[in-house]
Amino acid sequence: MPILKDILPHERQSVILQRLDSQGRVIAADLAKEMSVSEDSIRRDLRELAQRGLCRRVYGGALSVAPDPGPLNKRIQNSTPILSVLAEAAAALVDPGQTIFLDAGSTNRAIALALPSQANLTVITNAPAIGEALLSKPGVETILIGGRLDSKAGGSLGAKALREIQAIHADIYFMGACALSFETGVTAFNFEEAELKRALVNAANATVITLSADKFDTLAPYQVIPSEAIDHLVIETNNQVEPRLKAFRKSGCSVQTVHTEEAL
Repeated sequence: MPILKDILPHERQSVILQRLDSQGRVIAADLAKEMSVSEDSIRRDLRELAQRGLCRRVYGGALSVAPDPGPLNKRIQNSTPILSVLAEAAAALVDPGQTIFLDAGSTNRAIALALPSQANLTVITNAPAIGEALLSKPGVETILIGGRLDSKAGGSLGAKALREIQAIHADIYFMGACALSFETGVTAFNFEEAELKRALVNAANATVITLSADKFDTLAPYQVIPSEAIDHLVIETNNQVEPRLKAFRKSGCSVQTVHTEEAL
């Protein structure tokens, strides 16, 4: 371990950013002990980094800023192999005859593509791209939720969408998650998206999160649900992610891991 005593504030902040980049989270008390400075000094560092948009403060430390997802069409174009592996694992949770929600997102579009073509399923979605992906699956009935189409989210949002959701029910809701950590739960970049996601949670028997490792231990501005409200987590794992999944399992969440190597 490098010697971190007697380093300057800007050097401390560089170390903190390196830790956030490699681990996704930092604990103020641990950093203070390691660097032989007060927790107040570390909190001041974290506050300055947060003001520069380089981290998000949480109780006791900080998390990485969730990567900006960008418009849905770009996310689809830039899909990585791990997305298909995660999607196949998530799609396997669906039983014939069920009704499922898939909200807008590149991961959920991949789940739609992974659904069996002849399955007796009903898929409800607010995303035209997901509806289009299901056109070639004769065994899937697709219902599109209306409302104002948000070009970046790639799905319908707003009051009309919320009203339509109140009139329907599903067995499983596959939630597209922008960011997740155990302490802060699922968070989103868009207030209306967060609102719609909460409505879909209330309209389904179970909520499933399918997540790549780059979104884990990150934070976005708007709260969606606490971690305890997640029924099943399908997640890409590695040496940094795996130890942090224990808290989800203890909370009663069913955790299914997919290793990065499986996509290679």
